[in-house]
Amino acid sequence: MAADRLRHFAAVDWSGAVGQRQRGIAVAICGTDGAPALVRPGHVWSRAEVLDWLNDGLPVDTLVGLDLGIALPFVDRAAYFPGWTESPPDARALWALVDRLCADDADLSAGSFVAHEQASRHFRRHGGRVGDLFQPGRGRLRATEHAQAAAGLNPCSNLNLVGAAQVGKSSLTGMRVLHRLPRTVAIWPFDPVPAAGPVVVEIYTALAAIAAGRRKGRAKMRTAADLDTALIAIGSPPSDLADPVSDHQCDALLTAAWLRTVAHDPRSWRPAGMTREVAATEGWTFGVG
Repeated sequence: MAADRLRHFAAVDWSGAVGQRQRGIAVAICGTDGAPALVRPGHVWSRAEVLDWLNDGLPVDTLVGLDLGIALPFVDRAAYFPGWTESPPDARALWALVDRLCADDADLSAGSFVAHEQASRHFRRHGGRVGDLFQPGRGRLRATEHAQAAAGLNPCSNLNLVGAAQVGKSSLTGMRVLHRLPRTVAIWPFDPVPAAGPVVVEIYTALAAIAAGRRKGRAKMRTAADLDTALIAIGSPPSDLADPVSDHQCDALLTAAWLRTVAHDPRSWRPAGMTREVAATEGWTFGVG
Protein backbone atom coordinates (compact mmCIF):
# COMPACT_ATOMS: atom_id res chain seq x y z
CA MET A 1 0.00 0.00 0.00
CA ALA A 2 1.37 3.43 -0.99
CA ALA A 3 0.50 4.85 2.42
CA ASP A 4 3.04 2.55 4.09
CA ARG A 5 5.85 4.93 3.12
CA LEU A 6 4.39 7.81 5.21
CA ARG A 7 6.80 8.79 7.97
CA HIS A 8 5.45 12.12 9.27
CA PHE A 9 1.95 13.00 10.47
CA ALA A 10 0.68 16.55 10.78
CA ALA A 11 -2.61 18.10 11.87
CA VAL A 12 -3.87 21.63 11.29
CA ASP A 13 -6.63 22.97 13.50
CA TRP A 14 -8.13 25.51 11.11
CA SER A 15 -10.15 28.73 11.42
CA GLY A 16 -12.53 30.57 9.13
CA ALA A 17 -12.73 33.69 11.29
CA VAL A 18 -12.26 37.21 9.98
CA GLY A 19 -8.78 38.72 10.26
CA GLN A 20 -5.24 38.28 9.08
CA ARG A 21 -3.98 36.16 11.99
CA GLN A 22 -5.97 33.50 13.78
CA ARG A 23 -5.41 32.25 17.32
CA GLY A 24 -7.70 29.38 16.34
CA ILE A 25 -5.07 27.93 13.99
CA ALA A 26 -2.59 25.42 15.41
CA VAL A 27 -0.19 23.14 13.55
CA ALA A 28 1.45 20.00 14.98
CA ILE A 29 3.60 17.21 13.57
CA CYS A 30 5.15 13.93 14.69
CA GLY A 31 7.31 11.21 13.24
CA THR A 32 6.93 7.45 13.44
CA ASP A 33 7.70 7.60 17.14
CA GLY A 34 8.08 10.22 19.83
CA ALA A 35 5.67 12.88 21.05
CA PRO A 36 3.96 15.27 18.64
CA ALA A 37 5.23 18.85 18.67
CA LEU A 38 3.81 22.21 17.73
CA VAL A 39 5.13 23.79 14.55
CA ARG A 40 6.33 27.32 15.37
CA PRO A 41 5.11 27.24 19.02
CA GLY A 42 3.90 30.61 20.23
CA HIS A 43 3.30 31.85 16.70
CA VAL A 44 -0.10 33.25 15.68
CA TRP A 45 -0.66 31.85 12.21
CA SER A 46 -2.31 33.39 9.20
CA ARG A 47 -4.06 31.20 6.66
CA ALA A 48 -1.56 32.33 4.02
CA GLU A 49 1.31 31.15 6.24
CA VAL A 50 -0.26 27.72 6.57
CA LEU A 51 -0.53 27.59 2.77
CA ASP A 52 3.14 28.49 2.50
CA TRP A 53 4.03 25.78 5.04
CA LEU A 54 2.03 23.19 3.09
CA ASN A 55 3.86 24.24 -0.07
CA ASP A 56 7.40 24.48 1.28
CA GLY A 57 7.68 23.28 4.87
CA LEU A 58 6.59 19.66 4.76
CA PRO A 59 8.76 16.56 4.70
CA VAL A 60 7.88 14.78 1.44
CA ASP A 61 6.45 11.73 3.20
CA THR A 62 3.91 13.58 5.36
CA LEU A 63 0.22 12.83 5.90
CA VAL A 64 -1.48 16.16 6.69
CA GLY A 65 -4.92 16.39 8.26
CA LEU A 66 -6.91 19.62 7.84
CA ASP A 67 -9.75 20.18 10.30
CA LEU A 68 -12.36 21.43 7.84
CA GLY A 69 -14.97 20.20 5.40
CA ILE A 70 -13.16 19.49 2.17
CA ALA A 71 -16.27 19.98 -0.01
CA LEU A 72 -20.03 20.63 0.11
CA PRO A 73 -22.97 18.20 -0.17
CA PHE A 74 -23.52 16.95 -3.71
CA VAL A 75 -24.84 13.41 -4.04
CA ASP A 76 -28.20 14.00 -2.35
CA ARG A 77 -29.28 16.36 -5.15
CA ALA A 78 -26.70 15.60 -7.85
CA ALA A 79 -25.39 19.17 -7.49
CA TYR A 80 -23.75 21.48 -4.99
CA PHE A 81 -26.12 24.31 -5.90
CA PRO A 82 -29.21 22.94 -7.64
CA GLY A 83 -30.69 25.44 -10.06
CA TRP A 84 -27.50 27.50 -10.47
CA THR A 85 -26.00 27.22 -13.94
CA GLU A 86 -22.47 27.72 -12.53
CA SER A 87 -22.80 24.87 -10.05
CA PRO A 88 -19.50 22.95 -10.38
CA PRO A 89 -19.34 19.29 -11.43
CA ASP A 90 -16.72 18.15 -8.91
CA ALA A 91 -14.72 19.23 -5.87
CA ARG A 92 -11.75 20.75 -7.68
CA ALA A 93 -14.09 22.89 -9.76
CA LEU A 94 -15.86 23.91 -6.54
CA TRP A 95 -12.57 25.05 -4.97
CA ALA A 96 -11.75 27.01 -8.12
CA LEU A 97 -15.16 28.73 -8.08
CA VAL A 98 -14.86 29.72 -4.42
CA ASP A 99 -11.35 31.08 -4.94
CA ARG A 100 -12.33 32.99 -8.09
CA LEU A 101 -15.37 34.66 -6.56
CA CYS A 102 -13.32 35.58 -3.47
CA ALA A 103 -10.28 36.84 -5.35
CA ASP A 104 -10.60 40.28 -3.74
CA ASP A 105 -11.26 38.95 -0.20
CA ALA A 106 -8.29 39.49 2.10
CA ASP A 107 -6.65 36.80 4.22
CA LEU A 108 -8.06 33.89 2.19
CA SER A 109 -11.51 34.66 3.55
CA ALA A 110 -14.69 33.73 1.68
CA GLY A 111 -17.25 36.46 2.39
CA SER A 112 -17.82 37.24 -1.26
CA PHE A 113 -18.85 33.68 -1.97
CA VAL A 114 -21.52 33.42 0.71
CA ALA A 115 -22.82 36.87 -0.27
CA HIS A 116 -23.06 35.93 -3.96
CA GLU A 117 -26.57 36.29 -5.35
CA GLN A 118 -26.88 32.60 -6.25
CA ALA A 119 -24.61 30.93 -3.69
CA SER A 120 -26.20 32.78 -0.77
CA ARG A 121 -29.52 31.05 -1.46
CA HIS A 122 -28.01 27.81 -0.13
CA PHE A 123 -26.46 29.09 3.13
CA ARG A 124 -27.63 29.95 6.63
CA ARG A 125 -25.84 33.15 7.70
CA HIS A 126 -25.71 35.41 10.72
CA GLY A 127 -28.42 37.96 11.33
CA GLY A 128 -31.23 35.52 10.65
CA ARG A 129 -30.38 35.36 6.95
CA VAL A 130 -31.42 31.95 5.65
CA GLY A 131 -31.27 31.25 1.95
CA ASP A 132 -34.49 30.07 0.38
CA LEU A 133 -32.73 26.86 -0.74
CA PHE A 134 -31.11 26.08 2.63
CA GLN A 135 -32.53 22.75 3.76
CA PRO A 136 -34.59 23.24 6.95
CA GLY A 137 -33.14 21.87 10.14
CA ARG A 138 -29.42 21.17 10.27
CA GLY A 139 -29.00 21.60 6.51
CA ARG A 140 -27.77 19.23 3.82
CA LEU A 141 -25.11 16.71 4.83
CA ARG A 142 -22.45 14.90 2.85
CA ALA A 143 -22.27 11.11 2.81
CA THR A 144 -19.36 11.19 5.25
CA GLU A 145 -21.39 13.34 7.64
CA HIS A 146 -24.24 10.84 7.54
CA ALA A 147 -21.63 8.21 8.44
CA GLN A 148 -20.45 10.42 11.30
CA ALA A 149 -24.02 10.70 12.60
CA ALA A 150 -24.45 6.92 12.37
CA ALA A 151 -21.32 6.58 14.52
CA GLY A 152 -22.86 8.77 17.23
CA LEU A 153 -21.18 12.07 16.33
CA ASN A 154 -23.02 15.32 15.74
CA PRO A 155 -21.92 16.72 12.37
CA CYS A 156 -22.95 20.14 11.08
CA SER A 157 -23.76 21.00 7.50
CA ASN A 158 -20.99 22.89 5.71
CA LEU A 159 -23.76 25.14 4.38
CA ASN A 160 -24.50 26.38 7.90
CA LEU A 161 -22.38 29.39 8.92
CA VAL A 162 -24.02 30.07 12.30
CA GLY A 163 -23.22 28.77 15.78
CA ALA A 164 -20.21 27.63 17.76
CA ALA A 165 -20.19 24.18 16.17
CA GLN A 166 -20.41 25.35 12.57
CA VAL A 167 -17.56 24.47 10.23
CA GLY A 168 -18.86 26.18 7.10
CA LYS A 169 -16.59 29.20 7.29
CA SER A 170 -13.54 27.04 7.91
CA SER A 171 -14.51 24.81 5.02
CA LEU A 172 -14.88 27.64 2.51
CA THR A 173 -11.63 29.34 3.48
CA GLY A 174 -9.96 25.93 3.41
CA MET A 175 -11.19 25.36 -0.14
CA ARG A 176 -9.26 28.45 -1.22
CA VAL A 177 -6.13 26.89 0.25
CA LEU A 178 -6.81 23.52 -1.39
CA HIS A 179 -7.22 25.20 -4.77
CA ARG A 180 -3.84 26.90 -4.39
CA LEU A 181 -1.86 23.79 -3.51
CA PRO A 182 0.34 22.45 -6.32
CA ARG A 183 -0.75 19.18 -7.91
CA THR A 184 2.37 17.59 -6.41
CA VAL A 185 0.41 17.61 -3.12
CA ALA A 186 -2.14 14.80 -3.29
CA ILE A 187 -5.55 15.51 -1.76
CA TRP A 188 -7.37 12.34 -0.77
CA PRO A 189 -9.77 10.94 -1.89
CA PHE A 190 -9.81 13.12 -5.00
CA ASP A 191 -6.30 11.91 -5.80
CA PRO A 192 -4.89 8.40 -5.31
CA VAL A 193 -2.21 8.06 -2.67
CA PRO A 194 1.01 8.61 -4.62
CA ALA A 195 4.28 6.70 -4.32
CA ALA A 196 6.00 9.90 -3.16
CA GLY A 197 5.03 13.32 -1.85
CA PRO A 198 2.70 14.60 0.87
CA VAL A 199 -0.96 13.64 1.18
CA VAL A 200 -3.67 15.92 2.56
CA VAL A 201 -6.83 14.52 4.16
CA GLU A 202 -9.84 15.95 5.96
CA ILE A 203 -9.93 15.33 9.70
CA TYR A 204 -12.48 15.65 12.48
CA THR A 205 -10.49 16.23 15.65
CA ALA A 206 -13.23 14.80 17.87
CA LEU A 207 -12.45 11.36 16.39
CA ALA A 208 -8.96 11.49 17.88
CA ALA A 209 -10.33 12.62 21.25
CA ILE A 210 -12.90 9.82 21.32
CA ALA A 211 -10.22 7.30 20.34
CA ALA A 212 -8.31 8.55 23.38
CA GLY A 213 -11.26 7.81 25.65
CA ARG A 214 -12.82 11.25 25.94
CA ARG A 215 -16.60 11.47 25.85
CA LYS A 216 -18.30 12.89 22.76
CA GLY A 217 -19.59 15.97 24.55
CA ARG A 218 -16.26 16.60 26.30
CA ALA A 219 -13.78 16.11 23.48
CA LYS A 220 -12.06 19.45 24.00
CA MET A 221 -8.89 19.57 26.10
CA ARG A 222 -7.56 22.76 27.64
CA THR A 223 -4.80 21.60 29.97
CA ALA A 224 -1.46 19.95 29.38
CA ALA A 225 -2.41 17.19 31.81
CA ASP A 226 -5.56 16.30 29.86
CA LEU A 227 -3.60 16.36 26.61
CA ASP A 228 -0.91 14.02 27.96
CA THR A 229 -3.52 11.62 29.34
CA ALA A 230 -5.10 11.46 25.90
CA LEU A 231 -1.77 11.00 24.13
CA ILE A 232 -0.80 8.13 26.41
CA ALA A 233 -4.21 6.52 25.81
CA ILE A 234 -3.50 6.24 22.06
CA GLY A 235 0.01 4.94 22.58
CA SER A 236 1.96 8.17 22.19
CA PRO A 237 4.55 9.59 24.56
CA PRO A 238 3.24 12.63 26.45
CA SER A 239 3.91 16.12 25.16
CA ASP A 240 5.43 17.31 28.46
CA LEU A 241 4.15 20.80 27.66
CA ALA A 242 3.35 23.22 30.45
CA ASP A 243 0.14 25.20 30.81
CA PRO A 244 -1.27 27.32 29.38
CA VAL A 245 -2.20 25.38 26.25
CA SER A 246 -5.19 26.15 24.04
CA ASP A 247 -7.85 23.68 22.94
CA HIS A 248 -6.68 24.32 19.36
CA GLN A 249 -3.12 23.28 20.21
CA CYS A 250 -4.41 20.20 22.04
CA ASP A 251 -6.58 19.23 19.07
CA ALA A 252 -3.67 19.54 16.64
CA LEU A 253 -1.20 17.66 18.84
CA LEU A 254 -3.51 14.77 19.67
CA THR A 255 -4.78 14.42 16.10
CA ALA A 256 -1.26 14.33 14.65
CA ALA A 257 -0.46 11.42 16.98
CA TRP A 258 -3.79 9.76 16.16
CA LEU A 259 -3.11 9.97 12.43
CA ARG A 260 0.06 7.99 13.08
CA THR A 261 -2.03 5.19 14.61
CA VAL A 262 -4.55 4.89 11.75
CA ALA A 263 -2.59 5.89 8.63
CA HIS A 264 -1.33 2.38 7.87
CA ASP A 265 -4.70 0.66 8.33
CA PRO A 266 -6.09 -0.13 4.84
CA ARG A 267 -9.63 0.47 6.17
CA SER A 268 -8.78 4.15 6.67
CA TRP A 269 -8.34 4.53 2.93
CA ARG A 270 -11.32 2.40 1.82
CA PRO A 271 -14.26 3.49 3.99
CA ALA A 272 -17.64 1.90 3.53
CA GLY A 273 -20.01 4.31 1.84
CA MET A 274 -17.40 6.16 -0.20
CA THR A 275 -18.50 5.54 -3.77
CA ARG A 276 -16.64 6.90 -6.78
CA GLU A 277 -19.15 9.73 -7.03
CA VAL A 278 -18.68 10.62 -3.37
CA ALA A 279 -14.90 10.48 -3.74
CA ALA A 280 -14.98 12.88 -6.70
CA THR A 281 -17.51 15.40 -5.38
CA GLU A 282 -17.81 15.34 -1.59
CA GLY A 283 -14.64 13.75 -0.31
CA TRP A 284 -14.50 11.91 3.01
CA THR A 285 -13.40 12.45 6.58
CA PHE A 286 -10.32 10.33 7.27
CA GLY A 287 -11.01 7.63 9.84
CA VAL A 288 -14.82 7.68 9.52
CA GLY A 289 -16.44 4.38 8.63
